Amino acid sequence: MERISAILRDLTVDDLDRWAGEKIRTRGKSYIKKVDGLHRTPDDELVAWVSGTEEYATLVRIEQAGRYDCFCTCPHEGGPCTHAVAVILAAADRVKRREEIPLLSENDDLYLILIGDHGEAGWEEVEEVDAEVEEEVEEAVVKPVKPPEVVVRVATEKGKKAGKASVRKLLVEKSREELLELMIELAGDYPEVERRILEAQQLESGRIDPLVRSLRKEINSLTTEPAWYNHWKHEGNIPDFTHVREQFRALFNKGYADVLLQLGDELWRQGSEQVEQSDDEGATGRALGECLEIVLQAVPRSTLAPPRQLLWVIDRLLEDEFSLLESGEEVLQNRGYSQADWGEVAAALEVRLEAKADRCSLDFSGTYQRKGVMNWLIQAYRQSGGQEKILPLLEREADICQNYEQLVDALLAAGDRDLARQWCIRGFAKTSEKVRGIAANLQKRLREMALTEKRYDLVAAYRAQDFFDRATLETYKELRKAAEKAGAWPIIRAAALGFLESGHRPDLPGKGGKPLEWPLPEPEVRWSAEKKRGSAQRFPYREILIDIAILEKRFDDAVALYRALQATGRAGWHIDQTVAKAVSATHPDVALGIWRGIVDGLIAQVKPNAYAEAGGYLRLMHKVFEATQRLGDWQALLAELRRTHKAKKRLLEVLDGLTPARKKSIE
Repeated sequence: MERISAILRDLTVDDLDRWAGEKIRTRGKSYIKKVDGLHRTPDDELVAWVSGTEEYATLVRIEQAGRYDCFCTCPHEGGPCTHAVAVILAAADRVKRREEIPLLSENDDLYLILIGDHGEAGWEEVEEVDAEVEEEVEEAVVKPVKPPEVVVRVATEKGKKAGKASVRKLLVEKSREELLELMIELAGDYPEVERRILEAQQLESGRIDPLVRSLRKEINSLTTEPAWYNHWKHEGNIPDFTHVREQFRALFNKGYADVLLQLGDELWRQGSEQVEQSDDEGATGRALGECLEIVLQAVPRSTLAPPRQLLWVIDRLLEDEFSLLESGEEVLQNRGYSQADWGEVAAALEVRLEAKADRCSLDFSGTYQRKGVMNWLIQAYRQSGGQEKILPLLEREADICQNYEQLVDALLAAGDRDLARQWCIRGFAKTSEKVRGIAANLQKRLREMALTEKRYDLVAAYRAQDFFDRATLETYKELRKAAEKAGAWPIIRAAALGFLESGHRPDLPGKGGKPLEWPLPEPEVRWSAEKKRGSAQRFPYREILIDIAILEKRFDDAVALYRALQATGRAGWHIDQTVAKAVSATHPDVALGIWRGIVDGLIAQVKPNAYAEAGGYLRLMHKVFEATQRLGDWQALLAELRRTHKAKKRLLEVLDGLTPARKKSIE
């Protein structure tokens, strides 16, 4: 207990975020009150029940701070779940309150489910034992039906807290006749068991038409269910595709690849519509994806000709808006497909692209669809040995699909800088008005080419363009870096600060049409509305001037600019905090005044959370009072706050705690 207590005492939010991620950690925190029956094992593992959609048994093994392993009976896959995080947080809370975490009894349901008769064998060894037991039970019954799996499944569901391993142990001890009798009894009591038995027999006999009809009906029923979940209330409706997935796997194992493709196509199309309308944090999409992964595995085993197999996958990937076919590209990488197969695919895609040429519009949807076909044609060229066709294709499609970036990158990879530059300029002109993102990336490539060619003055000209278009501290830093390399920073700096004061751009012609004094060359591309964009900004742009003054450690200027900004009534919390933090050493009274204003504003909200936040700013004030040897003023401030707000008990508790203390590990 002492080892695990020491680890939990030092537990931090960062430890949990590195293990489970911020989202899971945050959700796990909301489950703390749903943790019940928290115990520890002799090996210092934590076990508990956690209430979610159902009640889940959860085990967490803590190796050291930040290193955990977990097992939970919830359906979550792919990493730690919220229930495991909740158990850790609940245990940490126990330790914090100096409460003992009791030792788990071998008679406890949690012990039977999570540990059972396996002791220290571990989860991997349990799976091996189960496999051996299953084989023994299978030999004791009629082979075609494989009833032990059904018996175990239902018996485990009925006696869930007895543990799967314990049920298997009981079944092994039964005779063939006893197992058959139990199977018949369960089939009579549970229609699900009867269905599984009949499905198994249909698969064994090859008469699968009834099974396929039943699956079609189930797919139609499931995909018309509303899919939603409210994690705040822990309620919702998530369609259960477990049986569909199991039957898809059974069909795959029996070699019914063509049937799987037909069923899978229906599931994919109907499921896509369902996911589009769902609000369940992606749960239904993940369940569908697990089913469709089996379908994709069946594609290479189907009777479709290899080129048709490739096109079957490509066609659906082109329409897959919700990433339901994530393993589709893995199928296409199968080495069993030859260059000739891919050549036929390329020919088919060329025909499609040509057929779309007259109908393709330049709206987003038309461009996106055509670009998708083009990208798969490029892949087909690569796989079929037709790489020489890629550049001509990209050039032919550039003005239609606006794939200028892709074309420029391909030209640069081929070493054709001049043509790449020409396409950057052309693409910029075509997209700067309506598709600004593409134009900005083309401008970036021109700047990168200038840097590679050591044309530092041109690089600085592009950085100036960025700064005047969107003045921020970051664009100022980039401009300074480029201008220093070009040897023109003093002039550029004065011009940049002048722009923030007045809004006049030094890189554009003046009123009389004559260019102002500007040391940088004309860039290869310019935004068509550059003159108009600056007028929309509020000048002087004091927020950025303050940031720059702080960056350059001109704290007197920062304070003067801040005072001027305050006079306009446009100062906000962000700039208040930035200035206070920056000038607390050089202008302590300014910082104290800003923080005092923030504290008063928070207290006025009359909320416990606001009081706690105010305490953080008061601690900052305490540091300044201490550094300036004015602890008497600090005590006077606390006394004033207690006197003025004596009725606010929660605030008084915060004030009582305003002494230097060790930072809490878990907020």
